[in-house]
Parts: sequence; structure tokens; C-alpha cells
Amino acid sequence: MHLKSLKIFCDVVYRRSFSRAADDNGISQSGVSQVINQLESRVGVKLIDRSKRPFALTPEGEMYYEGCRKLVDRYFALEEEVRSLHGEVAGRVRVASIYSIGLHHMSRYVREYMTQYPKANVRLEYLHPHRVYEAVENDQADLGLVSYPKSSRTIKSVVWREEPMMFVCAPSHRFAGRGPVALEELEGEAVVSFDADLTIRREIDRALAAHNAEVRVAMEFDNIETIKRAVEIGAGIAFLPEPTIAREVAAGTLCASPLATDELVRPLGLLYRRGKELGVTVRRFIDLLRADGLRPQDLADKDLADRELVDKDLADNGHPAADRAAAAAEAERDAIDSPVLDRLPQERASGEDAQLKSTYNKPLAGNWLAATP
Repeated sequence: MHLKSLKIFCDVVYRRSFSRAADDNGISQSGVSQVINQLESRVGVKLIDRSKRPFALTPEGEMYYEGCRKLVDRYFALEEEVRSLHGEVAGRVRVASIYSIGLHHMSRYVREYMTQYPKANVRLEYLHPHRVYEAVENDQADLGLVSYPKSSRTIKSVVWREEPMMFVCAPSHRFAGRGPVALEELEGEAVVSFDADLTIRREIDRALAAHNAEVRVAMEFDNIETIKRAVEIGAGIAFLPEPTIAREVAAGTLCASPLATDELVRPLGLLYRRGKELGVTVRRFIDLLRADGLRPQDLADKDLADRELVDKDLADNGHPAADRAAAAAEAERDAIDSPVLDRLPQERASGEDAQLKSTYNKPLAGNWLAATP
């Protein structure tokens, strides 16, 4: 039995598709079916129930998947550690993000990361917030990006950056082009807001109530893109994170003003699974995000913050700090190389509910799959 077969099985389960797993591994769909049949013959049980649509894992298949996933992940981590001894970062990072973060931040970060580490592979998936937590907890993603992050028994969250909320209106609105807007001034205004079950909506409502500003909710949506379109046609005002409206403000389709209070911000956070062994590739990606997210006065504490984020887990898994520091120093000396694929999903934005995938799929040099017969 080869690790390649185990990886294909894991890809079928993770991607929930024989055809997508085939594309990921550069083989035919019938080839994937043959691999699964061989694995089932070897263990003497059915691993996948193909009579159901979509297919489902059998109880034996669930146990087998958990074990195979750990084996494959450990192999990739080991391979990364060996490569890092020569300063090479050539592994894979699986990132699950809510749509608004992915759309407004991640394309630039992925370009910069892959320019620094052209042999790396980044898989970016857009999910509803609760699905991001599930992906990290179930080890379907190495790193999660959410707003209003929360830690749990199995997930560690670290604040990445804070985005100020802005007053947003159409160019024809009487407040367009103004300076700071006080919440008290918005009494009776029509507001295009977020759905009531979202944390960001509760924070906005709390701030308005604290300033005795009673507004009229004209429309509710679950995503920023649709809210912007509604404000553009004059359906009402909105409160949105500053980076998410830069394009429309520059184009003149929206006007934005800071709020007179600084209590409304949207915190963004990084999620990772407690106790998970984070490879060099993932750690370098975290370094990139953290360095950009920190304020200038925080840069002196960057090393401490990074250690709090990743080093404890790695030390607990038997990686001496001196070895990690040497590997990081060599990795940072990697030469900047070729241009990279810059591709975001072309589908119409559907906000926090979007379940889109964008794979920055630079092949891994010396890929172990190619060396496996």
C-alpha cells in the first residue's frame, strides 16, 4: 500500500467527489475508483457507501479516514521539516475564510506569499462562518479566517486585525461628503443592515442603542456585497468595515465617513486547531498575515505574538525552538521568484454564505506523489 493511495482516499472524502479528487491528483476518475476498490479489498470492508447520493462513509470508512488523514498529514509535515533544513518552503496551506475577508484581503496575501515561496501551494476556500470553524476543527483546513473570532476547547483563536466601521451612504444622501458622523444624528434613518442573527448586526444595534439612535431597518442581508448594492440605489445607509468599501468609494458609487465614536470595529481573527502540528509552510503564511495585521506600535512584540500563536503547539510536539528558529531564518532568505496565479472566484459574490474555492495550485517541486510508483 502506498501513501499516494491513502492521500487519494482522503481527497475523495474531503472534496466529497471522485472527479474533484481525480483532478487534484492528476489521474482519471476511473483511476480513483480503482484505488478505493483496492483499499476496500485490502481491509476487507466497504469504506464508502456508493448507494447514497451524495456518497457517505461507512462506520469503518470514518475510522479509516481519520487514521489515513493523520498519516498523510504527518508525512507532509515531516517532508516540510526536512526541506526547511535547506531553507525551502514547499508544502501546502489550506485556508478556510469567510467571503468578505477572502475577497478584500486574501488575493494580495496569496500573491505576496507565493512570490516569496514559489514552490508552496495555497488552497483557499470560502465558507459560512460556522463552516469555517467546522473545517478547522475537522482538520479540513489548517487555518481559518473569521470576524469576531472565538476560542473553544478544540480551536484557538488569535486576533489578527481590527477594521473600523464606517458610515456609508449613496452620493445623493444629505450626509454624503461630511466629516465624522455621530450616531445620535441618525435617528429615524433607513438602514440597510446585516441579518439579525449575525454578530456584526448585534454589535451595530448595541452601539445605536447606547447612543439613543432609533433607526428603521429597511433591508437585511447576510453579506456585505448585497448591502453595498442596496445602499448604492438609495435604499438606506449602512455601517460597513472600511476595507470593504474602498473600491466603491474610489469609483464614486458610495460615500463614506468615519463615525464620531471608535467603539464600532470589526475584529478579524486567525483560527487553528489546538494541538495540531503546524508545518513550516503554514507557519510562514501565518507570519505574513500577522506582520501585516499588526499596528506599528505592536511590531516590537511580533516575535512574542508569533510564539504564542504557534510555537507552543510545535514545542509540545517535540520540535526544539533552536531548530525552528534556524529553519525560519533560512526560509526568510529564500529568493523572491516568479509571478504567480492571481485568480479569485468569478461567480457573483454571495457574501458570508458563499462556498467557493480558489486554488493557487503551483505544483510542489519534488512532490512525493511523483516519486511514488
